[in-house]
Amino acid sequence: MPRARLTFNGPQITAAVREAAGQGLFLGAELVLGVSNERVPLDEAALQRSGTASVDEGALRAAVSYDTPYAARQHEELTWRHAPGRRAKYLESALNDSAQDVRDVIAAQLRRAL
Repeated sequence: MPRARLTFNGPQITAAVREAAGQGLFLGAELVLGVSNERVPLDEAALQRSGTASVDEGALRAAVSYDTPYAARQHEELTWRHAPGRRAKYLESALNDSAQDVRDVIAAQLRRAL
């Protein structure tokens, strides 16, 4: 019995997979940002409003960041008091708690591309 020959267009598949990975990273970063925004300390919500998710598609890296002069200190200062549900380490804990969900989102995007 002759073997079936499988051919595919490698560059097109590579491009589709990279695009799907980028989309999955962005969706995962948005998920982490959403969880973090539920935990970020609130006063006038400037810190929460400054949160953003971004992706470097060339490097396939995602980032979630907050852009206020006090964001890093607010994140790291464990002795400050916060409203119920709000806390220090708001971004770190969101990433740790969402890790499996982020992996699932990225995997789903990759499956769709294939």
